Amino acid sequence: MKQQNKAYLLASLVVLFWGTIGSAFKITLRYTDFLQLVLYSSLVSIVFLFLVLLIQGRLRELSHFTGREWWHSALMGFLNPFAYYVVLIKAYDLLQAQEAVALNYIWPVTLTLLSIPILKQKIGWISVLAVLISFFGTVIIILRGNFSELNFTDPLGVGLALGSSIVWALYWIYNVKSKKEPVIKLFANFLFGGLYVLILTLLISSPVMTDGYAWLGVTYIGLFEMGITFVVWLMALRLSTTTAKVTNLIYVAPFLSLVFVHFTVGEDILVSTMVGLVFIIGGIILQRYAASIQELFKRRKGHA
Repeated sequence: MKQQNKAYLLASLVVLFWGTIGSAFKITLRYTDFLQLVLYSSLVSIVFLFLVLLIQGRLRELSHFTGREWWHSALMGFLNPFAYYVVLIKAYDLLQAQEAVALNYIWPVTLTLLSIPILKQKIGWISVLAVLISFFGTVIIILRGNFSELNFTDPLGVGLALGSSIVWALYWIYNVKSKKEPVIKLFANFLFGGLYVLILTLLISSPVMTDGYAWLGVTYIGLFEMGITFVVWLMALRLSTTTAKVTNLIYVAPFLSLVFVHFTVGEDILVSTMVGLVFIIGGIILQRYAASIQELFKRRKGHA
């Protein structure tokens, strides 16, 4: 099998598993609370990443971390897994799974907006249009297509779902500054994040989780949301001739999620959710190719 075909196969498997995660969140929340879900999913991921580094003989690289790098990992661990998953899973607890799935995919737009003040990046009119298109999609989902009454399904849940996109965008912006290998970085981040989740769980919940279905759920989430899929995705990126060839597959994940939500969680997928998600993903795709489109316009204008 050619390397590019291997890359497509691995990336497709990752997208398939990511498509199941929204359902896994919602089903697991039937048997445990949101903090226990985050705590034990993070623990499963930590164990998995530890084993990966142990097998690869790279655990010693942690001893090469400088004090500044440990502080950076402490901050990144606060953003992910701690803040991101605590906020996101609570949103799933309050909203329908389809709404949480769709609203969570607004994060690339949030990343674009936050890059302006933080990274001092400038965006053109096509990027602005892309942001507006995706924002319109979120409004459709939030209002369930009913623009006449302006009734929010669950204001707190919506706020948390959108807030998780801000946390995730901040994580990616600040994570770029670290030059450490991705698996090492993620393991260090999860060590701190797991500690933060444990402290919060002890303060406002309980670490005791006895339900067997809950353990199955957190194990699945820890492996296929936070652990295995991350490592396999990196493998796909390394095998691919260009990152775009595999990253474009990500756009399938939210629609796949809705299929799983319908058949496993039992939710009737609203037309407004589908339409809103199309606008969100459409805006994200437009933003992705904004620079190429603007360059095309410049060339045509130059030949005119």
